[in-house]
Amino acid sequence: MTQETIRNPVEWTWERLGEAAAGVASVGRAIGHMEDLRAREAPLVRRIGVADLGEAIAAGFRDFGAFRTDVFALCIIYPILGCVLARAAVNLNMLPMLFPLASGFVLVGPVAAIGLLEMSRQRERGAQPSWREAFGPLRSPAIAAIAALGFLLTIIYFAWLYAAQGIYDATLGPQPPASVAQFAADVAGTRAGWTMIAVGCAVGACFAAVVLAIAAISFPLLLDRDVPLHTAVGTSLRAVARNPGVMALWGLIVAGSLLAGTLPAFVGLIVVMPVLGHSTWHLYRRLVV
Repeated sequence: MTQETIRNPVEWTWERLGEAAAGVASVGRAIGHMEDLRAREAPLVRRIGVADLGEAIAAGFRDFGAFRTDVFALCIIYPILGCVLARAAVNLNMLPMLFPLASGFVLVGPVAAIGLLEMSRQRERGAQPSWREAFGPLRSPAIAAIAALGFLLTIIYFAWLYAAQGIYDATLGPQPPASVAQFAADVAGTRAGWTMIAVGCAVGACFAAVVLAIAAISFPLLLDRDVPLHTAVGTSLRAVARNPGVMALWGLIVAGSLLAGTLPAFVGLIVVMPVLGHSTWHLYRRLVV
């Protein structure tokens, strides 16, 4: 027969402190394990130079040459959509929004190029994909993350349009222009017009910088690896932070090319969009280990 003893308060307190210490240690080990997992899942980012950027663009042109017929059929939608938006802007007395609508291609370009990224990915693996492979991302396990990021960029695009309308209202507006000729004269020949241009370009550059930071390599990373959305966006941010000069140059190239591609009548986007899309894949391959 065992004899139960009543422990004194000191013993009881010591045991409770020991259990608490063991619990804290267990939580600490769990947190450390989670940090190790995060460190392992976060891709490494290289430091690259302007030469790497040039090689990525050259590879983009090579992919464009290999897929020329397919991407022409695929990308014809861009000038059609651009012309529809431009016609709607004029018909709805929204002429001041024509430039913001066109420049907004910079903000939604990463979404529009997702199929081109998949074509470059398949070609890198030795396949000879056709335009059908551009719809491969719809079957990707990362489609939910891709859609979420695309939705975010769409929100940013509409936020830019809202900001652009506000800038026009505060300078040349709020009344719509009487005619195309009068609007052109007000923009080029008045102080309010030059203010609208300066402020609009500055604000637009801020929107473009945000999109560049969060989406520069997020989409190709989601296609290529099984990573969550926050890891893809975080890696894109780290890539831009580690290569600020090169990525700023890339952003200028993208913005300038897309704006040039809107002329004449958005037809240039048939060439500009696929080259930039393919180049984005090759830039990602040079940035991420």
